[in-house]
Amino acid sequence: MILRSLTMAASLAGGLAASQFPAFSQQYAQRLGGAVDELSQVVADFDASARAAGLTREEALRDLAGSTFRDRRQQDMRRTFRRHARLSAVRAELAEASALDRLTLVPKAADRDIADAAWAEFRPSVPLTWDGLLFAAAGFFGLLAMLRLTGAAIGMSRGAARRTRGRRVQ
Repeated sequence: MILRSLTMAASLAGGLAASQFPAFSQQYAQRLGGAVDELSQVVADFDASARAAGLTREEALRDLAGSTFRDRRQQDMRRTFRRHARLSAVRAELAEASALDRLTLVPKAADRDIADAAWAEFRPSVPLTWDGLLFAAAGFFGLLAMLRLTGAAIGMSRGAARRTRGRRVQ
């Protein structure tokens, strides 16, 4: 009876934990959107300055050379352009992704800084969406099945050990 109660409590905890993923992935997507918006402004400002000087982006980047500071600034801007492109692509993928697709997409494509910031601010919530309920059910039944399989395996190994001991005694 106690084992059954513990299994149920653990399964409920698993369901509650899993139900939080849709909310976390939404918070991650919101932070990602904010980062892309800010980077878009930096990129647009750089491109506007380049156009005002009669240069393309690449020409303007090459023009940022010749001193330690300018070389570093050129590297910073190239890194900014790459990050903007990468985050914009992830944002587009997330916008099209279902909750189940996000389950594999968020960990694979996550930007560590954005994920850490989202996690630091994340507060668990009651899942009132179908996605949240689906994840809650999956977490509950998944953990319940895992606990039952583990319990069955332990029971079988104990039974085998008893049978082996019984044979030795005879």
